[in-house]
Amino acid sequence: MKDILLVLPEIVLLCLAALILIADLFVRPGQKWFTYACGIGALLWTALYVFVPFTPVGGVATQSAFSGLFVADGIATVLKIAMLLAAAVALAYSWTYLKKHGLDNGEYVALTLFGTLGMMVIASAASMLTAYLGLELLSLSMYALVALKRDDRIATEAAMKYFVLGALASGLLLFGMSIIYGATGSISLDGIAKAIAAPNKMAIALGLIFIAAGVAFKLGVVPFHMWVPDVYTGAPTAVTLFLGTAPKIAAFALAYRLFGNALVPAHADASLILAVIATLSVVLGNLIAVAQTNIKRMLAYSAIANMGFLLLGFVAGGKDGYAAALFYALAYAITGLVSFGILVLLSGRGIEFDNIEDLKGLNTRSPWFAFLMLLAMFSLAGIPPTVGFWAKLSVIEAIVNAGYTWIAVIAVMASLIGAFYYLRVVRAMYFSEPTAADVALPGGAATALVSVNALAILALGAFPSAIMALCVRALQG
Repeated sequence: MKDILLVLPEIVLLCLAALILIADLFVRPGQKWFTYACGIGALLWTALYVFVPFTPVGGVATQSAFSGLFVADGIATVLKIAMLLAAAVALAYSWTYLKKHGLDNGEYVALTLFGTLGMMVIASAASMLTAYLGLELLSLSMYALVALKRDDRIATEAAMKYFVLGALASGLLLFGMSIIYGATGSISLDGIAKAIAAPNKMAIALGLIFIAAGVAFKLGVVPFHMWVPDVYTGAPTAVTLFLGTAPKIAAFALAYRLFGNALVPAHADASLILAVIATLSVVLGNLIAVAQTNIKRMLAYSAIANMGFLLLGFVAGGKDGYAAALFYALAYAITGLVSFGILVLLSGRGIEFDNIEDLKGLNTRSPWFAFLMLLAMFSLAGIPPTVGFWAKLSVIEAIVNAGYTWIAVIAVMASLIGAFYYLRVVRAMYFSEPTAADVALPGGAATALVSVNALAILALGAFPSAIMALCVRALQG
């Protein structure tokens, strides 16, 4: 019974997702808002189940279930609540866009819920098997979401590329896990950590390389980044919104469970691999983003650079490094919801806000939306007083304290390059004349939600110590 109670949030979300999928069959085409409202309600209800009965952050000890396959601890609680809230907000933003483009079916809601369920399983993974199952549930849902616009050739091509490369990455990850199992005789993350000091170091190093490659693909970092620009650009903007936010938190969860739990004794080897991957991602992501005119493609290369920055926390290692990486993942998700959310809300009536030129003169059409986008760009660039500045600063402090000063210098220089293309978006909004046709600006609940979302960037930037303290407490729980 105890095991069932610990996985109750996952059971609740699974049952609600299945019920919504069946109920959608009886919802008339003009009433699809009901399905989306139920989806948002399911995510929020599940978040309540995660927070209220079992909240290890408040001091409850770590608990495991199903013979060590599943764990409920502080980090899992924080990650699950963040994933569920991010998915709910993404679903709320997407409704208007999907309705305008004729994609307002129950499939989007169901796939979003099942994908979120996979993320929750990853967050509570206490075994390589559990982590892999959660990852595959998330990945399969994302493949289908990218191909949601079935009649669009570009979207279909992006989905096929994502599927093929994703299958390759899953194979690499599974192969690495198999090698680690062969070397340690355990699939339990704690069991691996205890056995990894055994003399079979060559097998451990080989398995580590394959696992790092698989995790790098899921994060979308160099040299496994080739799918990110095409998928971000080809997928409907509503799908890009979800893909670029909540799954990034899940990618952190996967990296933490593997590198922060199971492979901690091999940190010296892992940090070398991750340092190369992270540094290349930060540099190349920012450099290539400068040349982009499509804003979704620009944000895709920005995501590569930002995920490289996140990996720097794992390079540093220790509680400070992992806490900084967690802080960065949460800050990026909040900021991504604003940047992509505004693009989703503005797109309509045959006008897609895909290019930077489409944002020209936005300040004259809607000063408020321009201000919200400015906050998002400033946060991504790491300009104070936004939360993005403190997230970058915490990661840089962690790697400097770990003795990687040269990486910190490269990261700061690359961030200065990144500020250029973020400020180019700001320049287009405030100092250019409108070139696109005027659009009907959203109002009501959508505007209120994105406003609260954007102002949270400033609020969290004003009190960064509170968020960092939460991250540290979560890692200790």
